[in-house]
Amino acid sequence: MKLAPNLQKCGSINPILITGHTGFKGTWLALLLRSLGIPSIGLALEPTPESLYTRIPSLGLEAEYFEDIRDFSAVSRIIKSHSPSVIFHLAAQPLVIESYRTPRETFETNVMGTANLLEAFGRSKNALLFAGITTDKVYKNFEGTRRFQERDPLSGKDPYSASKVGTESALAAWRQISSVNQGPQVLSLRAGNVIGGGDFASDRIVPDIVRGLISGEAIQIRNPESTRPWQHVVDPLRGYLMASEFALTKGGINEFNFGPDGDSLSVSQLINEAISVWEKKTPKILYEVGNSNLEAATLQLDSSLSKDALNWKPIWSQEWAIRDTFTWWNNVLHKEISAEDACLQDIGKASTWERS
Repeated sequence: MKLAPNLQKCGSINPILITGHTGFKGTWLALLLRSLGIPSIGLALEPTPESLYTRIPSLGLEAEYFEDIRDFSAVSRIIKSHSPSVIFHLAAQPLVIESYRTPRETFETNVMGTANLLEAFGRSKNALLFAGITTDKVYKNFEGTRRFQERDPLSGKDPYSASKVGTESALAAWRQISSVNQGPQVLSLRAGNVIGGGDFASDRIVPDIVRGLISGEAIQIRNPESTRPWQHVVDPLRGYLMASEFALTKGGINEFNFGPDGDSLSVSQLINEAISVWEKKTPKILYEVGNSNLEAATLQLDSSLSKDALNWKPIWSQEWAIRDTFTWWNNVLHKEISAEDACLQDIGKASTWERS
């Protein structure tokens, strides 16, 4: 994998801060930075049971804090103590269905939590770059086949999406503040539906399938014809590093999409790919049409800007991202390969394939 010399330089002086390091993507990012020799610290809520974080003995962080990003005093204290030059902000309430149950808390975390971090980081010495990780769901969705581009209008249909539009507004506001006060650069990095080994969150399609495969109980699938831009978690994480390198060395572009090649696959296609690699007996699949008003039916991203400006491209096809996700679970559950080794194998694949 291409190294990130400027991130390494920043990390050698002040460890990079990852918010949400106990989450699925945050855990993978911490492992990726560790594999590149880039020191990091973590700030997140306590991990949930059976999460990827709990399956790995150590992420090799120089320090970690279990605090709520809605607590400005705690956020300020941690940033002041370590004075990071770079923040990768992944901490969020990331679930659409949960956002219907807890809309106010979702907005507090995703909008005000981001504002707290931006404010504390802007006051900190050595602050160079704030990379805010958002989502493809921030785009105004007319349920068509057009791929979303970075300059398309933003609008959230559900509480989660709307809160992430609020996150984008906070990022844009502090970008303007930085331009006036010569503060840190502020990026908006948007990815599609990220999958990979170790995700065990509630109300997500891949973890729901994994739980059914483990238990042998019937798997209930809602909206089987909904499409998503499925991508292996390492692909957008590579993009985040490359965008950050670009910002530190060239700059001038503040928003990047990272999505897979090809048309988005449906939920039923994901199920078929998952079953094709599962080594144990597959339980019954129960397809049902859920409340289509809760979530978008179609999503696709245009990653042309990332390809042109960063020379980034996805390494995994959507099909292989799905297969490798369920192969990860096969290896960990049935072949006694550790979760850490399974993750590092996938990171190693990216390094090998990127050079080929």
